[in-house]
Amino acid sequence: MELAGLRFAMHNLGCKVNSYETEAMTEAILQEGARLVDFTEEADIYLINTCSVTNIADRKSRQMIHQAKQRNPEAIVIATGCYVEGKQEELKEDKGIDILIGNTGKGRVVELIKAYREAMLENDASPMEPFSPVREEGEYENLFLSKPKDKSRAFVKVQDGCNQFCAYCIIPYVRGRIRSRKEEDCLEEIRHLAKEGFQEVVLTGIHLSSYGLDFENLSYEYASRKAETGEALLHLISEVGKIPGIQRIRLGSLEPRIITERFLAGLKEVEAICPHFHLSLQSGAEKTLREMNRHYTKEDFKKAVEDIRRVYPMAAITTDVIVGFPGEREEDFRESLAFLKEISFYDLHVFKFSRRKGTKADEMKEQIPDNIKTARSKELLALALEDSKKFREKFLGKESSILIEEIREIEGKYYYTGFNKEYIRYILPVQDKQLAEFEENQEKKDERLSQLGKEAIGSIRAVKGLALKGEMILAEWDA
Repeated sequence: MELAGLRFAMHNLGCKVNSYETEAMTEAILQEGARLVDFTEEADIYLINTCSVTNIADRKSRQMIHQAKQRNPEAIVIATGCYVEGKQEELKEDKGIDILIGNTGKGRVVELIKAYREAMLENDASPMEPFSPVREEGEYENLFLSKPKDKSRAFVKVQDGCNQFCAYCIIPYVRGRIRSRKEEDCLEEIRHLAKEGFQEVVLTGIHLSSYGLDFENLSYEYASRKAETGEALLHLISEVGKIPGIQRIRLGSLEPRIITERFLAGLKEVEAICPHFHLSLQSGAEKTLREMNRHYTKEDFKKAVEDIRRVYPMAAITTDVIVGFPGEREEDFRESLAFLKEISFYDLHVFKFSRRKGTKADEMKEQIPDNIKTARSKELLALALEDSKKFREKFLGKESSILIEEIREIEGKYYYTGFNKEYIRYILPVQDKQLAEFEENQEKKDERLSQLGKEAIGSIRAVKGLALKGEMILAEWDA
């Protein structure tokens, strides 16, 4: 049953792992001849890759699923991802969904669509439920993405699942245990991306720091005690760094416990590594960290940051913090705030605690009222803006290499935009005589901008920062 000519629309919710999976499924469907349309348009097939990290994510997932069926009641609606995995019994009764796929089986999406369409012809198209027991999955489901939407940076999923069971987190239940992608499969995809012109890859996973431990059947705790955490990941990074054309390697979220002298020494040998580290903290209060089951102390976290800054003095360090965890007293919040000020992060992602049924935190007493969560969140967001500005100011007037991504119009002027290795966005004025000539001819102007964009994307340039412009650095070309 062919898919040629069918209109296909997709919507992704959640993390970069979800984004990668959505793009891989989309690519597989389009290779069958389907035509991509916007999710707001009428389509013949809708794919929604859901998220369940918070109650808001659950609600958005439900909304997107139902919007699809409302746009075209005759369309095939596919719901997949974490929300589906967690609510599978409930969703089997949802008349707005035709195909349910949990967090395994995404590689079979084309096969499942064809099977469902075949059943429709035979008037036997009951909802399909291809569920594997994700908690018991022992093998990594290998997806392959050859042409990411982003024209300069490619996310590559190398790991899935988590064994940490933090008290607030539903992810181990809906993503299953750690599963790592074989190194050669990772490298094959990245070699292909390099040939396609991508110069930067981002290695990502649900618990990236666990990469490769399942190859040796090791627990993270055992590996930490034996100083073996990060060995497989470090080897993968080293091999990626040898691939011609790859000039930047960026890492997804890391455990602070993976940051050892040995790990940093290995990273330092890879020239392409970006000194941009996302270390997930969640709280700077010792009591809250213990109750969250985070497996490290704030002193462990502080040492990891100090070690990074000793090796990479200008490193960008970002983190996640939850406010309003059950039992978080005012003094706990103040302790956490003081710690965040002490570390001074480049970026701070702030989340209000969201109860997830099935987690330990959902059953805890002393749930915090939402108005208190909101007030604490605002205080942390204000700190985040202040610290981010301080960090970006360190790059003013200094030479930096950026990866140009696009041309953007800002206040009536055109700029090249892109990031340096520390993930600071730069803008550089587009100086092109032909743009001025085409000022009255919008069609020719758009053509010229498109041409300039194609020429610029992927090139790495040395620039000098002049001034901050919002959250960007306005720079000039280095002569």
